[in-house]
Amino acid sequence: MSYHERRIIVSLITGVAIIAAYCIYAFGRYQSGAVAADDLEFWARTMLIFIGIGVVVTIVIQIIFHILLAIGIAATKKIRDEQTDDKEIEKSINAEMVEDEMDKLIELKSMRFGFFFAGFGFIAGLVALVLGASAALMLNILFLTFSVASLLEGIVQIIYYRGGVANV
Repeated sequence: MSYHERRIIVSLITGVAIIAAYCIYAFGRYQSGAVAADDLEFWARTMLIFIGIGVVVTIVIQIIFHILLAIGIAATKKIRDEQTDDKEIEKSINAEMVEDEMDKLIELKSMRFGFFFAGFGFIAGLVALVLGASAALMLNILFLTFSVASLLEGIVQIIYYRGGVANV
């Protein structure tokens, strides 16, 4: 499995955990009756807090991932050849993390799916308002579809890495 695939999988796991935490917290508060369905301030504050938590957690997890990846590459190099010096290990780490034209093409093609799904969520939120749903439901539709769009983008990237860009 390539560096890019592992990085995407780590991002997907982080994203799923953040969405799950949001749903457990926000909908748990709603189910318990601690918050009203039309309390827009609560929903907006909660979404902003979870966006901030998501950004911080993603950065920290990616830093930890890269540190562990570098340690793994260095350990593998040392096990294979005990005479390996630090410059050779650094070259191996940099070679593993290089991004080429195929990686950029995969990212661009997968972003299209993410944007499509986010646009679908926006339209679904507007339709919900037209059909008489509360503004809080529209906010949740937007927040969750944008979050799922990000996850979908990662899944599509993995599909492209596995199947090839021309084959999908």
